[in-house]
Amino acid sequence: MVRIVLKQAHRGLEKVLHEAPMTTAAEQWREDVRHYRDLMIKVIDQTQRRVIDHEKVHSSEKIVSIFEPHTDVIVKGFRDVQYGHKINLASDLRGFITYLCIEDGNPADSERFLPVVKAHEEQFGCLPKAVVCDGGYASKENVEAGRSLGVKRVVFHKRVGISYQAMGVKKKTFKRLRNFRAGIEGNISELKRAYGASKAMWKKEDGFQAFVWSSVICYNLVRLSRMQSG
Repeated sequence: MVRIVLKQAHRGLEKVLHEAPMTTAAEQWREDVRHYRDLMIKVIDQTQRRVIDHEKVHSSEKIVSIFEPHTDVIVKGFRDVQYGHKINLASDLRGFITYLCIEDGNPADSERFLPVVKAHEEQFGCLPKAVVCDGGYASKENVEAGRSLGVKRVVFHKRVGISYQAMGVKKKTFKRLRNFRAGIEGNISELKRAYGASKAMWKKEDGFQAFVWSSVICYNLVRLSRMQSG
């Protein structure tokens, strides 16, 4: 059925090319048809490879939506597969979101630890004294790298075999930082629930990015107004 549609699309392109006046509308129509035709060809190819040839196709090669082809396949541990874009956030003591990155593909959280820390230094001209992250960012290499940069305490929600000494904290300090991170989870929940960051409603990749950034900016502005009014 799909191949029949492709043949019909090809005939339509040829007919418009040779018979229709070359107006702006006709050229736009041809461009749109070519765009979706090429995406359909990719879908056929990946289906052939996965279903018939039993080949493992990397997620970066997959098209999961012909209408939003920028969509990434996101797999978090053993949880259900999700579709969209992975987002990395950082927050300060007051709950302001100080860093946002809409990632390409599905990079491991542990790979994003150093880029976030270095981005903080670039934006604010200094390194944070202490960093506390989700357990997905945890690794001994990240602890060593963070402390070598000058971060005094590098803490993860889950220690995964990393000693308190290696993180540069005592057990009491570790619990206090971990509790702070639990509070940040509440802020992220508010960002999703009250500001729509759980599902971007604007179309195409530019729209997706604009929607996410708008959600974060609104969140920060409301938080700032609350602080000033309080």
